[in-house]
Amino acid sequence: SHWLFAVPVSAPHNRAGEFLKVTVERLFRFWKFRFLCRVGPRARMSYEAASGGSGRQASKRRPRSVASTVADPHQLFDDTSGHGGDYLVQEMPRGGYPAQDFLSNHMSNLAAAYGSSLANQGKEIVDKNIERFIPVTKLKYYFAVDTIYVSKKLGLLVFPYLHRDWEVRYQQDTPVAPRFDINAPDLYIPAMGFITYILVAGLALGTQNRFSPEILGMQASSALIWLVIEVLAILLSLYLVTVNTDLTTVDLIAFSGYKYVGMIVGVLSGLLFGRIIYYVVLGWCCIASFVFTIRTLRLKILSEAAAEGVLVRGARNQLRMYLTMAIAAVQPAFMYWLTFHLVR
Repeated sequence: SHWLFAVPVSAPHNRAGEFLKVTVERLFRFWKFRFLCRVGPRARMSYEAASGGSGRQASKRRPRSVASTVADPHQLFDDTSGHGGDYLVQEMPRGGYPAQDFLSNHMSNLAAAYGSSLANQGKEIVDKNIERFIPVTKLKYYFAVDTIYVSKKLGLLVFPYLHRDWEVRYQQDTPVAPRFDINAPDLYIPAMGFITYILVAGLALGTQNRFSPEILGMQASSALIWLVIEVLAILLSLYLVTVNTDLTTVDLIAFSGYKYVGMIVGVLSGLLFGRIIYYVVLGWCCIASFVFTIRTLRLKILSEAAAEGVLVRGARNQLRMYLTMAIAAVQPAFMYWLTFHLVR
């Protein structure tokens, strides 16, 4: 500390007051920057604002240049005020305090866990409500098909006359999957048949320069509406006749959707070979659909005696027989109604 009070011998006595003033000012600046270095930059800013508002005018500092490095013969200490004390002040880390990082991470983990639990609860509620109205697990049974089943089923729909065994096989009181039994109803062929029918209808309308998205939409809507009306009419008839059967609504949709196969074959034949071939092929497919429906539904609607070939007796059994024939006769009517305007 002896260098703080070192004075050249040649200094005059009238400069003693100036020397003391400069020394006190340098010490005050030194300890001020030490204090501000400890309390941080925010406290430094508030301190400078407070000192500026107290009436004391802040000293104007100019950047330290190369010329300022030359020693002044009358200067006792090196001027370090040009740095502004920035090299003494340590900035706060960008991530904040460790406690803040810990709390933010903990809160984000809690929010993620709460969000996942809400998503799981919502999924369970949606699954329960969908299962109440749409039996999704049961629908998987109707789409359990393979290529061999589809090819055999298509052949049976077009030529059902030589098929003998029409009974659906069961395993532990549950029907086997369609890929193991050709007599089991499925939804794959009706769904694909409906979509293919709409595409073939668009092709037929395009060849006649009558295609438009509106007309194609009306064609699809009309086919779907007639299918719904047919299924509802069958359900109402079964209720009125009081038939105790294991037929479900999905089974009726499947049996009613098989007619699209014959409709597609008839329309394609008409587009390729003309209107006369259309009538011939469609007539064949209509008869095949009638026979297929009769032989399939008689095991579901008629009594066990009728299914075994015993003479049907009684008014109730006759009503069931008439109902089965009516359902089978409706199929050719819809096949002609939905396709006759597509071939000209």
